[in-house]
Amino acid sequence: MKYTATVNGRVYEVEIERTDVFRPLTREEIAAGAIASAAPIVVTPAAPAAAPAPVAAAPAPAAAPAPAAAPAAPAAPVAEGEGTITAPMSGSIFKLLVNVGDTVQAGQVAVVLEAMKMENEIFTPCAGTVKEVRVAQGATVAPGDVLVVIG
Repeated sequence: MKYTATVNGRVYEVEIERTDVFRPLTREEIAAGAIASAAPIVVTPAAPAAAPAPVAAAPAPAAAPAPAAAPAAPAAPVAEGEGTITAPMSGSIFKLLVNVGDTVQAGQVAVVLEAMKMENEIFTPCAGTVKEVRVAQGATVAPGDVLVVIG
């Protein structure tokens, strides 16, 4: 099959040959190196297209030297009893393992979030008491949504 593709204003004609590359290979074919024998994709430039009109470039102003970057401050540790658990990705709440009033330790699994058919454990950032649970099991969340507040 032949296709025409334009890349950066240049037109190319692409020819793709159908092969049986997608069929399962036997052990013998794999041992004989059949994987490396796939037919190459042939790309040839098509007839030249009209060249775009040249654009006069304005001279770039001299760049000022960049100021020295300040060293990144280390992340401040979360004080005991202060923290929120936020959703790191989109998904649905598979399991809530904490309730309002529960005492939790830093690093304890509080929520199991299902995303892309995988169960992701969400841990507490600090020790303390659960003050709020803002989601219910089965709820859909977006990245950054507050799930649990520890106070």
